[in-house]
Amino acid sequence: MPNFEWKGVFPALLTPFTADDQVDLTMFEKNLDAQVDAGIHGIIIAGSLGEASTLTLAEKEALVKFSVSKLAGKIPVIMNIAEGATRDAVLQAKLAKEWGADGLMLLPPMRYKADDRETVEFFKEVARNTDLPIMIYNNPVDYKIDVTLDMFQELTEFPHINAIKESTRDVTNITRLKNRFGNRFAILCGVDPLTVEELALGADGLVAGLVDAFPKETVVMYNLVKAGKMDEAIAIYRWFMPLLELDIHPKLVQYIKLAAVQTGIGTEYVRAPRLPLVGEERERVLKVINDGIASRPKL
Repeated sequence: MPNFEWKGVFPALLTPFTADDQVDLTMFEKNLDAQVDAGIHGIIIAGSLGEASTLTLAEKEALVKFSVSKLAGKIPVIMNIAEGATRDAVLQAKLAKEWGADGLMLLPPMRYKADDRETVEFFKEVARNTDLPIMIYNNPVDYKIDVTLDMFQELTEFPHINAIKESTRDVTNITRLKNRFGNRFAILCGVDPLTVEELALGADGLVAGLVDAFPKETVVMYNLVKAGKMDEAIAIYRWFMPLLELDIHPKLVQYIKLAAVQTGIGTEYVRAPRLPLVGEERERVLKVINDGIASRPKL
């Protein structure tokens, strides 16, 4: 699928595990079926929500190949790359293509706060070694590296770097990017509680988290905004907001996995050093989720 568009709803899929810490492909398939049935536009494997930092290469390979086989070209399969060493990122880009992935989401170098020159060179070196479309994930809040407009300008020499996951949490950045680059880069909102604001300002889609538990609501809300039916979109958004805010907590993996359990399309197991929620925290999050389920809007 070389000419897919970075447009629409791209779930950052969870990686379900079994009680004995194996990747649970049966539950992965169940969640994927729910996403496809809801009308999502592409999937992202091994993102932050997919517990990328604790997955082995063999597990990433299994998830990508399974998805590619199952989806059979209907929607694009994107693999996330979040490595500390440039050569490891280059290797994963090459492997992603071998495994059948349609595109890449690429984080700045992990575990080292690279400066602007180093960050741009990291992105360029990956781009030199693949022809897959690349979405740069800009999340200075969590990853401490801000990809500035000037840095994106340097990346325009690579036509296949053609999308940005916008997670600065500054909605004005959408307008700055559009003013500077027009439609050179697709822009996908990467922060669940800013979905409607960023779509209304011209974002082309979203890389979503709570879609892992609530796929239909996410897709309907996206479609309503894009159809200009703002009042209907905002009504869903207001219902959704307490749930969407689970996406911006350091324990977003545990929180969203718990939500997916409650909607019947996930498991609660996480990979250590993460631990499942317990006690008051679990009860508090469960109440947010169950209150949301109880008041789900009729779509």
